[in-house]
Amino acid sequence: MTSATNPKPSASAWALILLLGLIWGGSFFFARVAVLEVPPFTLVFLRLFLAALALHIYLHGRFGLYETLATHWRAFLVMGFVNNALPHTLIFFGQTEIGAGLASILNATTPIWTVLIANRWTTDEKLTTAKLAGCLTGLAGTAVLIGPSVTDAASAPLWALVLPVLAAVSYGVAGTYGKRFRSLPAPVSATGQLTASTLIMLPVSLIADRPWMLPVPSAHAVLAILALALLSTAFAYLLFFRILSMAGATNASLVTLVVPPSAILLGALFLGERLGMTDLIGMLLIGLGLVLLDGRLLRYRSNQPKKVS
Repeated sequence: MTSATNPKPSASAWALILLLGLIWGGSFFFARVAVLEVPPFTLVFLRLFLAALALHIYLHGRFGLYETLATHWRAFLVMGFVNNALPHTLIFFGQTEIGAGLASILNATTPIWTVLIANRWTTDEKLTTAKLAGCLTGLAGTAVLIGPSVTDAASAPLWALVLPVLAAVSYGVAGTYGKRFRSLPAPVSATGQLTASTLIMLPVSLIADRPWMLPVPSAHAVLAILALALLSTAFAYLLFFRILSMAGATNASLVTLVVPPSAILLGALFLGERLGMTDLIGMLLIGLGLVLLDGRLLRYRSNQPKKVS
């Protein structure tokens, strides 16, 4: 039996979490650009196929890739469905009606679902008061951060708002289920799930969208698809499985709390958007949530010797 304590992320794990949050912050933007011209099913397939192809070329059979695919194909099919095919499809359909900011705040509920699911299904990531408080605080920060976008909810269909939340639940399941891949090299796990999810989405795209009948997308959409596949999927999942093996499911899910502020920072750096007081307050709340979830600062303060008057 594993330990009852949740693994605490190291400094290198936190660095990877922040990097992945930055990359996935851009994915909502890329998806919003591409989904305006490419139907969601086909967009999901292209994202997964191009990412899987890139990783197969990168690995070139190393780390026992093909042997692992042959022995773990059932597990990869499950992981590919709950971590790629299903949540990507739900988010992309939602983004046909709502913007990237609102989609990211709804998707930021992932840590809460992961905490609840991991508490039920695992022995080493049990629910604690500090962990739940950290998730809720971080989620409050994302709500403050994307506050102006929430007003769009009044005109958005209910189904478009529910879909990213269901995607977050699916990610929570995936984060916990993915612990079984800890013994595998991160590139093999990423390639396996992307290969499986590509095979899942191929017939769906062919039947639902008949992509050969679609108009050729613009250069902007093509570039968005490439960025979505190669940067926000292939490279991002290499980071994700590395974080999962280093820090556990709950800590890996914290990346969704980093996504909204990373999107605003990217906008400030490359689009000339200015950070207001609300943005700063939101990011501070998210930082507090991460500190509560990590717990090291609180333990450090509690372990300090008390002054004797």
